[in-house]
Amino acid sequence: MSLEDQNMSFEDLNLHPKILKAIAEAGYTKPTPIQEDAIPIIMSGRDLRASAQTGTGKTAAFMLPTLNKLAEPSELPGKGPRVLILVPTRELAMQVATEAMKYSKYLSRMKTVCLYGGVPYPMQIRDLARPYEILVATPGRLLDHCEQKRIDFSRLELFILDEADRMLDMGFIQSVEQLAATLPETVQTLMFSATLKGNIYKLSERLLKNPLEVSVTPVQQNKDNIQQHLYFVDSLSHKLQLLDHLLQNQALEQTIIFTSTKRYAEQLVTILQENGHQAAALHGDMNQHKRSQTILRIRQGKTRILVATDVAARGIDVQAIGHVINFDLPINVEDYVHRIGRTGRAEAKGVAISFAAPNDMLMLKRIEQYIEQAIIPHVIEGMEAQIKPNFSSPRSKPRGGRGFGGGNGGYRGNSGSGGGGYRGSNSSGGGGYRGSNSSSNGGGYRGNSSEGGGYRGNSSNGGGYRGNSNDSSGNSSAGNSESGSGYRGNGNSESGSGYRGNGNSESGSGYRGNGNSESGSGYRGSGNSGAYNGNGGGGARPQRRSFDSNRAPSSKSRYADS
Repeated sequence: MSLEDQNMSFEDLNLHPKILKAIAEAGYTKPTPIQEDAIPIIMSGRDLRASAQTGTGKTAAFMLPTLNKLAEPSELPGKGPRVLILVPTRELAMQVATEAMKYSKYLSRMKTVCLYGGVPYPMQIRDLARPYEILVATPGRLLDHCEQKRIDFSRLELFILDEADRMLDMGFIQSVEQLAATLPETVQTLMFSATLKGNIYKLSERLLKNPLEVSVTPVQQNKDNIQQHLYFVDSLSHKLQLLDHLLQNQALEQTIIFTSTKRYAEQLVTILQENGHQAAALHGDMNQHKRSQTILRIRQGKTRILVATDVAARGIDVQAIGHVINFDLPINVEDYVHRIGRTGRAEAKGVAISFAAPNDMLMLKRIEQYIEQAIIPHVIEGMEAQIKPNFSSPRSKPRGGRGFGGGNGGYRGNSGSGGGGYRGSNSSGGGGYRGSNSSSNGGGYRGNSSEGGGYRGNSSNGGGYRGNSNDSSGNSSAGNSESGSGYRGNGNSESGSGYRGNGNSESGSGYRGNGNSESGSGYRGSGNSGAYNGNGGGGARPQRRSFDSNRAPSSKSRYADS
């Protein structure tokens, strides 16, 4: 149901006149379905569990009745919070605190304190020492302050869990239950989640008392304002070429690109910047000041492209985001909905673009089942995928894990049929970064060869690093056996080893990676027929660099997003 079809107004919800004034100034005239259903229940004092996706107006659904209750003075003495709002991420904490201040601007004595990690403690300690009504916090930092007995919950009236499903995914549920056990038994508890199934439902049964339940129309059935496009890709190099082509279109103003991990976000930003795109990363390893500055720049329109992870992007509410690009598909279907919800805000139009590699077919199928619609494939002339998508075959286990850009190949990882790792080796149609593909013959990085040239080497059967050789001999620091060893590598029977790597039977290994079937790999790359930067068997060098770099982007983190 659209906003125009609703007859109810905010005035009909019996909200305080000063809150109505702030709502009007914010430009809202009618409540969304979740607001229409939840606000009367919350104002009645009942516990509530609500299923509502990002972009449905759920923050105002609990914030407006909360402020309405706080408009009346507390009957209990003290300076501790009357409302505790628990959220999973720093960005969401800041967003909720901003919403609280926006709607309470005309209410007197309405102070909000926001607690999250990644910032020094002294300022937060100072804020907690003063009287305040609303406390917005992430679980970890809140527990730290509670252990130091800096927070008095004796006059708490409302406990609100926002995005409870994400807290479950991040492993915070034990912390949530630990906190809940310290709260007064008389507290009213509200839980908002994208889904109320499984462990989330069980958690609600433990924390809520005789709750009412509200479920609005799922966002996947109510996103007609977002166009969803799909592009099939063969390899990482193919995916990078498609991304570059799309970003050349100036109609793509502000865009969020999602990657699977923090490390890949940094790597992709480096590649984009080297090709002239204005891009910035947002992930959990960044300190709070840098994260805040990055979000501020995207809101001010100073940053065109934001490359982000799922967790870090929670809480970003920028109406100017016109496009979302899933460079890597998410690991669960709910995150797909959260991702595309970053565009099409406040009923604006948006476009969500997804890349799907051969190993993504089953996840793509699950996403389409979840959103109850097919995502229409698109093609760009001259960049069509060569590998036909197969939805029926069982998903094979990637050798190197789900790497940068999907497929079988990870960053500097292994690849087989159809998936090249970043600067990695490949065979039978899987392109490594720098656009290398190989069949059974392959030129090394910028090498000329017919069957496995080394780095800048010219050979017929395996040249060493910058060596010129024929008939299976390379010029390097180690000897060769029947195929030639790479730079500082040890050759093995019927194989050529890559840079500091050991060859394998009937294969040549890439830079610090593993070799592939029936191909000889060169320094940081595999040979091909028609490879960019290689003369492995013909093929012209493109006019624009296909996201090439002479160095690998680095990342300080070894961990998954948090």
